[in-house]
Amino acid sequence: MSRSRIFRLLPWLVTPALVIVIVLAWHLIVTLLNVNPFLFPPPASVGEKFVGLLTGAQLWGHTLTTLTEILAGFAIAVVTGVVVGVALGKLPWLEVSLRPLIVISQVAPKVAFIPIFVIWFGFGLTSKVVLSALLAFFPIMLNMLLGVRSVEQGHREVMRSLNATRAQTLLQLEMRSLQPYLFAGMEVAIVLATTGAIVGEYLSGSEGLGFMVVSSMNSLDAAMTFALILWLSLIGLALYLVVNELKRFFIPWHESVYGLRNTGA
Repeated sequence: MSRSRIFRLLPWLVTPALVIVIVLAWHLIVTLLNVNPFLFPPPASVGEKFVGLLTGAQLWGHTLTTLTEILAGFAIAVVTGVVVGVALGKLPWLEVSLRPLIVISQVAPKVAFIPIFVIWFGFGLTSKVVLSALLAFFPIMLNMLLGVRSVEQGHREVMRSLNATRAQTLLQLEMRSLQPYLFAGMEVAIVLATTGAIVGEYLSGSEGLGFMVVSSMNSLDAAMTFALILWLSLIGLALYLVVNELKRFFIPWHESVYGLRNTGA
């Protein structure tokens, strides 16, 4: 079997095998140790609850709410992260001036902002969108800043020798060079945007999947809690894969995509 064929088959073989091993280990631990199902439910109970969730009508409305918060926050983070990152990269004096404020905004615990967001924006979608955008902003901004600083000076000089304007240099050279950095930031940001939306729903939500998790915990329904966590994990994985496929579509020429294709991944 060729190397490329092995790489293509690996995800379809290893991942299901690991899932089976985890489920079997889970079942053995619960059975042999006689664990209280209210604390750690058996996988069969979780599977039953998960199927019930998917066939029920309640899940989809809450899922739509959470997806709206995630995608809105992610979109805001992409736009603001690109603008701020490019501006800081092009204006070193501005980056030096604003760096302490940017660092403070990121090292401060985001959960502490939720009461303030609730006061400012209420208990609706807006407070969750803002928290999601705040978490997703930093990796995009940081990658764009790094991307601007990483454009080779020789390429800039070639553009100058061709009498290219600043706008042409930005659009035809710098923005193309920035795309790999943008997608690297987006892959991290979509995960953080999901986390921000769910945490916001945990603490100040009346709808959404985070609210459903809190409700199931308050009802001491551990199996339902695990089923909802599984559903949230699948949503997060799907969103990450979407961003990853966008990267493959927009920058097939980059080593992060082209190199994987050469190995068959």
